[in-house]
Amino acid sequence: MAETNIDDALWDEFHALANMSSQELRDWLATADAGEQTEAPPDQAGNERSRKVLEVLGKRRADLTDDDVVVMRDVVEAIRQARGDQPEPTAGDDAWRHRLMSLGHDPLKP
Repeated sequence: MAETNIDDALWDEFHALANMSSQELRDWLATADAGEQTEAPPDQAGNERSRKVLEVLGKRRADLTDDDVVVMRDVVEAIRQARGDQPEPTAGDDAWRHRLMSLGHDPLKP
């Protein structure tokens, strides 16, 4: 299997912006999907994009695929776009925070 080419800048930025651990994201997705009567199975919690982020967060750099690199670029861009020029922790509204948390970024986490 050929090694996936991922540059240091993308690796570092993804892990700086996706500031939730894989366990924190897994817990968040399970909580966000839990209803009064039902709860999604752990491997089905969250949307497809969120599950892909969770998968990437759980991998070592050497185990990344080309598809994982695409996910990382997409997530970095989405978080940057949602955060704007606001790098400091900030509350924002709940829907905004929840969207970011579904990408692995908790805007209240230092």
